[in-house]
Amino acid sequence: MGVVVPLEEGKRRSGASIAPLVRLTGPAMDQVNKLILERAGSDVSMIPEVARHLIDSGGKRLRPMLTIAAAEMCGYAGVSHVKLAASVEFMHTATLLHDDVVDESELRRGKKAARMVWGNQASVLVGDYLLGQAFKMMVEVGSLDALDILASAAAVIAEGEVMQLAAAKNTATTEDEYLAVIKAKTAALFSAAAEVGPAICQRDRGERAAFRSYGTNLGLAFQLIDDALDYDGNSAELGKKVGDDFREGKITLPVVLSYRRGSEADRTFWRRVLVEGKIEDGDLDSAIALIRQHRAIEDTVERARHFGAVARDALAPFPDSPHKSALLEAVEFCIARAH
Repeated sequence: MGVVVPLEEGKRRSGASIAPLVRLTGPAMDQVNKLILERAGSDVSMIPEVARHLIDSGGKRLRPMLTIAAAEMCGYAGVSHVKLAASVEFMHTATLLHDDVVDESELRRGKKAARMVWGNQASVLVGDYLLGQAFKMMVEVGSLDALDILASAAAVIAEGEVMQLAAAKNTATTEDEYLAVIKAKTAALFSAAAEVGPAICQRDRGERAAFRSYGTNLGLAFQLIDDALDYDGNSAELGKKVGDDFREGKITLPVVLSYRRGSEADRTFWRRVLVEGKIEDGDLDSAIALIRQHRAIEDTVERARHFGAVARDALAPFPDSPHKSALLEAVEFCIARAH
């Protein structure tokens, strides 16, 4: 069974495409995908079954592509970036397995979540196994800088998960508090994925900081667009049902904005469906109507555009190159998903 890596991710209305990034990183990503399959193996049959259920489900592999592209843009000529990219993808996959248990999600990328097939315990334990394999590969690379970057990211991601749990169903969550959650939970891995490239090239602190900023702000933009799409997208695009965040009682930026801008009657509605979990037929439509009424989708996308601009500016000092162009277009692609 092979790893599915979408090669087209077709152009959106803006013309932005991830195809240049896929093309440039293709040879190295072929090695990454082989390594992923190899390291997801185990004599314990359930481990590769659960791991491949998610690994083979057609994710974009955006995070490991960032690692490959950043390393190649900085002139890296070795093979260690392949192991680091595979480590990044294993960290991401482990996070998804754990997330689905915490969120009690039924779908992941358009198919049954692993927890729905093998149960919560298997999903958590296989996620732990993949994290272990990720750290083994980091050690094999032998770069203390890379190990520090990715290990620190793992700790921050866990902090973000706990922060989100603490903020769950809390309608008093502010925009700043929500951004802090997604900066830890989502953007930290984007940031680490981008920074390890120049780190293994032994680039100076300024260049590493630039890639770190690029990854952080790309991750923030990516998550905010996901938030917007949950109330204004479609299931084929999302790989999950529209309104999953709503049904799971998640406080995302469109909800934060709509709650704060609404009337007391609006806020009573949000407390009933999110805090008390009393969701009735037609409530998702009502939620979408409130979010549209208060322009929460447009403003969420506008926030994403801001972070996208910061990501692009972070790479501005670097000389023009195909890899730089592809990384800049990846920012546009992530935001264009909302079009």
